Order: sequence, then structure tokens, then C-alpha cells
Amino acid sequence: MNRKPDLIRPTPAEDATIARGIAEDRDAVSVPTEQFKEMRSAREVLGKDKADALAKRRGRPAKPVSERKVNQTLRIDPDVLAAYKATGSGWQTLMNEALRNYAAARRMLLPRR
Repeated sequence: MNRKPDLIRPTPAEDATIARGIAEDRDAVSVPTEQFKEMRSAREVLGKDKADALAKRRGRPAKPVSERKVNQTLRIDPDVLAAYKATGSGWQTLMNEALRNYAAARRMLLPRR
């Protein structure tokens, strides 16, 4: 079963073209299985600190634990959910703001730092 219905697989002709391009690429190297078995990780060779310093972190920097959002299952009436989703992208943030405003108005929250 294909889990990604919008995935467009290459045709056999496109596969052949890709394979030819790889074969013609002087920088493409085929590494034998035996050589893979002999390879060691950067952490093993350089040590954890140096390897971590060299590793490029991708994406947005992680927030401190105290500021991270919490994944929570919440049962909401279908019409309320539809109304928020109808606002488009950012509907979850909008819903969070509404809940925050409600809780703040009733002094249910500690002041934000």
C-alpha cells in the first residue's frame, strides 16, 4: 500500500536515465559492503564533543522545555473545530490564543515571564 498517494514514481525510462547519470558521474563512488563494515562513526573517531560540534543542526533551535507546547488530545464539538479550521493556516495558534485569553481573564494563569 502506497502511504503517499501524491508520490510520483519515475518511469522505467526515467530510472534508466538516472542510472546512466550516476554511472557517468566521476564523483559518484560505489563503496563495497566490506568497506562499510570497517567504517567507524565520527563520534568514535573524534569523540562525542568534537563530532557534535561538527554536526550541523537543522531547523529551528529547540525552545527550553518550559516554553515548549504540549501535545494533548482534546475533544471539541465538530462545528467549533470547523469554524477554527475555516480561518485557514494558523487555526491552532488562534485556538490557543482564545484559550489563553479566557484563562487570563479568569486569573487562571500565572503571569508569563
